[in-house]
Amino acid sequence: MGICGKEYADKVLELNRVCLMDNTKNQASFLVANSIKLLPKPSIIVSYADTGQGHVGYVYQATNFIYTGLSANRVDWAVKGLEHKHAKTLADGKTLEQIKEQYGDDFYHTQRSRKHRYIYFHGDKRQKKILNSLLKYPVEPYPKGDSVRYDSGKEVRTQGLLFFG
Repeated sequence: MGICGKEYADKVLELNRVCLMDNTKNQASFLVANSIKLLPKPSIIVSYADTGQGHVGYVYQATNFIYTGLSANRVDWAVKGLEHKHAKTLADGKTLEQIKEQYGDDFYHTQRSRKHRYIYFHGDKRQKKILNSLLKYPVEPYPKGDSVRYDSGKEVRTQGLLFFG
């Protein structure tokens, strides 16, 4: 509802991860742009570039996403020695009080890194105009800076066959 209101909330899709073995010849922006073409119209695609990982969002800039600034400041909780695990994984259905009791002094709060927010309106000319007029975030200039590439630390299992027919 935060992007274009309640009427279009069911049209919002989030692009969660883009991971490539090699980004030669702009493979990431090619993948994103061509994937969007397969989505129903109208669709609102939102994606985030994590400043904590050194990401700026150049893939989204290259595919003409709208930049709407940084996410709000947020605080997460973590457990000493288990920082690699997401809070929801650690919670596993427990209340916050139960988690605090279980982990005691190892439980702590930490500042969440802010994310660059990118939005793309997929639709015909009229649909895009309507969605643009309803956008609840101010449109800002694209951020610039050095984007950090990193190794995931694991061998990435790839899918050998995407489509068959």
